[in-house]
Amino acid sequence: MAGPPTSRRGALHRDDVVAAAVALADDGGLGAVSMRSVAGRLGVEAMSLYHHVANKSDILDGMIDMVFAEIELPDDDAEWTTAMADRARSVRAALTRHRWAIGLMESRVAPGPATLRHHDAVIGCCRRAGFTVEMTAHAFSLIDSYIYGFILQEINLPFDDGDDLGALVDTIMPPEMAEAYPHLTELTTEVVLQPGYSYGDEFDFGLDLVLAAIVSRRRPSTGRGATAS
Repeated sequence: MAGPPTSRRGALHRDDVVAAAVALADDGGLGAVSMRSVAGRLGVEAMSLYHHVANKSDILDGMIDMVFAEIELPDDDAEWTTAMADRARSVRAALTRHRWAIGLMESRVAPGPATLRHHDAVIGCCRRAGFTVEMTAHAFSLIDSYIYGFILQEINLPFDDGDDLGALVDTIMPPEMAEAYPHLTELTTEVVLQPGYSYGDEFDFGLDLVLAAIVSRRRPSTGRGATAS
């Protein structure tokens, strides 16, 4: 739950407004974010926010940029597969912390500097690794489609690690339905219900396949750096 409003004794800055909105969204989803609620979080009048942001859409732009700023940029000195894998895991970590953000990540028409810096760094990593511009576009699209798709599914699962999966499975698919759905029952009992199973572990398996497939289709770009591996 959101904490009580904090009285602002010093000067208010745009980053304060955006950070308050992020905290509200983390607590209660995007529906909890309004000019009034952000002002309440900061302990100021709603009208005072307009000295720092134009409107709620401007706040949303800033929120997404703040999330992008949390994501690790590809290391210039790392080989391509390692750099992309590290960046993918960082994206997942950020979007798991801010579950409201995934639906907005690529939707804003006024991206901020952290967003633009992030995209430029990913493209630059691919180009330094010898990808053509066209193959860079393919790689960027495929990697992010996998990352965002996995996270969207993960955060919408009806359980978290540590939940009683057996009880949940019995609710979703009672034992008497096992005969009607033998393959689903087999996967559930032999994988999902095994000790230590975590759906999140599937992320690295799929990511490795995606990155390996991209490397296998890479086309060298003359004079553009080392071979991706």
